[in-house]
Amino acid sequence: MAGIAALAKESGHTVTGCDTQVYPPMSDQLRNMGIDIIEGYGADQLALKPDCFVVGNVVSRARLADGSAKFPLMEAILDQGLPYISGPQWLAENVLQGRHVLAVAGTHGKTTTASMLAWILEANGSNPGFLIGGIPLNFSQSARSGRPVKPGKTSFFVIEADEYDTAFFDKRSKFVHYRPRTLVLNNLEFDHADIFENVEAIERQFHHLLRTVPSNGRVLSNADDEHLPHLLKQGCWSDLRFFGEAATASAPARTYSASGTEQEFNVRYEGERVGHVAWGLSGRHNQLNALAAIAAADHIGIAPHSAAAALQRFQGVRRRMEKIDDRHGIALYDDFAHHPTAIASTLEGLRKTLGSQERIIAVFEPRSNTMKLGVMAEQLPAALQQADAVFAYNHQLGWNVGAALTPLGDKARVFDQIVPLVDAIAELAQPGDHIVCMSNGSFDGIHRRLQEAIARRFT
Repeated sequence: MAGIAALAKESGHTVTGCDTQVYPPMSDQLRNMGIDIIEGYGADQLALKPDCFVVGNVVSRARLADGSAKFPLMEAILDQGLPYISGPQWLAENVLQGRHVLAVAGTHGKTTTASMLAWILEANGSNPGFLIGGIPLNFSQSARSGRPVKPGKTSFFVIEADEYDTAFFDKRSKFVHYRPRTLVLNNLEFDHADIFENVEAIERQFHHLLRTVPSNGRVLSNADDEHLPHLLKQGCWSDLRFFGEAATASAPARTYSASGTEQEFNVRYEGERVGHVAWGLSGRHNQLNALAAIAAADHIGIAPHSAAAALQRFQGVRRRMEKIDDRHGIALYDDFAHHPTAIASTLEGLRKTLGSQERIIAVFEPRSNTMKLGVMAEQLPAALQQADAVFAYNHQLGWNVGAALTPLGDKARVFDQIVPLVDAIAELAQPGDHIVCMSNGSFDGIHRRLQEAIARRFT
């Protein structure tokens, strides 16, 4: 919603927004754009008299324990018959209409892949619009309208296509509104247990998305993912290509693959070398993200060698293995990983980069709606295996994180309060260590707290 607000502001609208406990980097982006953030959902905001209310999917008809509305502003809008619309529908009608939309969908990697793709288009002179769920460091903003450099040229828009539901009044996944002409399918795994019963329910929404891609569009599917073949068998009406697995006799034809290491590799199409990437990003997951972005750019005429060259200048994304400090010889990272698969990919990538000599201290907060339900608790020990020490924040959860981490033995510690958690991490940390803090929220300011605690210890 912060990105949609930014697009509306750029289009000339007067924009305000309301939420609770908005945190950086999005809160900073909104304030820098002159968009006022109102704390809470009070009905008194009707006094602003907007032309339309754009409603995010956090809003519901829920009631509090005392029977009052959790979102009184929404109740007032409904009672008075005022105009409202979901964020994805507003975006489709006011920004995406008439443009070539390049959408990146999947359980993991959407933000990074969309950021890579937007940068490839930018570096090759396309001046794309984009809406991304994070802030790419190459742009320093999560959204912009973007327009062709020359009149009459195709107008491109890169969007992170999320499968979460649209709004309380529209239970379709957000991405069905986007009508992409180029679609990346990064992967498909169970998540969002608060709204999806099983992986089949998510797959159904992904197939609705596939149905919206035109016959002269292109679908790019991760050949390494176990669920996507079943999705594609249900029907695909567009040009279909793959990325990931090396183009061997057993792999699908029309495949973009990689050979080499994760930090320096050749890009191949059907086995033939078409580009080369050398960069500072770690992990097989980022290599797959790069292949997906290169393949998507190829669909709109950007040669793979040009796309690969652009990725060598890709700086990453805020909160995606972002190194925020390395004073006193201790590296501190901020990462958005909140699903066991993403946690495992993050730590495995770092371990491959570091080797076995340097310690990894993993610090995580089970904050997503899925993790709060505890449905993936059994997957956590395996996801955290590459860490030398594990710290978990067991704050306001309905399940026992400590019990779930029992297989990790003494290397796992669980805390209910942020201050003792920070003190314990700072006491353990030594020069040469790498501390990775993983959460899809603010993590109660743990990064700043750790910086201060480490500074007190070593100065």
